[in-house]
Amino acid sequence: MKPKLVFSDFDGTITLEDELTPHFFEIISLLKAHGIPLVIVTGRSKSWAHFILSHFHFINEVISEGGGVLSKVDLDNGRRVMSDELLVDEAHPLRLASVTEKLLSKFPKLRLSVDSFGRQTDRAIELSDLKEGAFEEEVRSFFNEENVNYSTSNIHMNFWCGEISKIAAINEFLERKKLQEQDVLFFGDSLNDETAFGGLTHSIGVSNVSKVLDRLKTPPKTILKGQENKGPLGVLNYLSDLLK
Repeated sequence: MKPKLVFSDFDGTITLEDELTPHFFEIISLLKAHGIPLVIVTGRSKSWAHFILSHFHFINEVISEGGGVLSKVDLDNGRRVMSDELLVDEAHPLRLASVTEKLLSKFPKLRLSVDSFGRQTDRAIELSDLKEGAFEEEVRSFFNEENVNYSTSNIHMNFWCGEISKIAAINEFLERKKLQEQDVLFFGDSLNDETAFGGLTHSIGVSNVSKVLDRLKTPPKTILKGQENKGPLGVLNYLSDLLK
């Protein structure tokens, strides 16, 4: 089955741990040769979406903040024009700002991630800070008491108000593009990919998803194995075999 579109998580999936490697550009070249669009679906901030759209011109759409924002590029007389759209009710970011202030007051040693200044629909905490401070469970309890949603990626604990998920954003995207979910692929590796793993027929976990399999209620439909399928190597190998 040749997909009409490929969705991919960013950190740990299309990057090798925290680095962009030549495999990323090989993936882009392969998809470009077959005329298959690539849409990044990431927990990273809207500002990161802007970076991706500005630097990798094959990519024209990015879903960021775990599904809270859609950023895209349109051509206007040959000029690339970028725009953003919230995929959540505007009231939720306002409540989020209030909750964030309360969080930082309760945990004064807690630091938001460096990219939180560029976030609109969620915020992020460095996982390393939570573990070093040994108050991850206390923070989780705080979010539960405040009825705030949260999830973890490879690098962050993200938190938000309202219904935000990767699968909700993907479904909205597919409806607008008039695409069927069985005609697309999704690659991921982390806990915040779980909704897409469960909601899409063709969900693929690169081999490093094994680190979180015991915590996933809905694992990917296909799980790649071995170091040779870690991160972007797995994405590239899978697509290369599929598109022979």
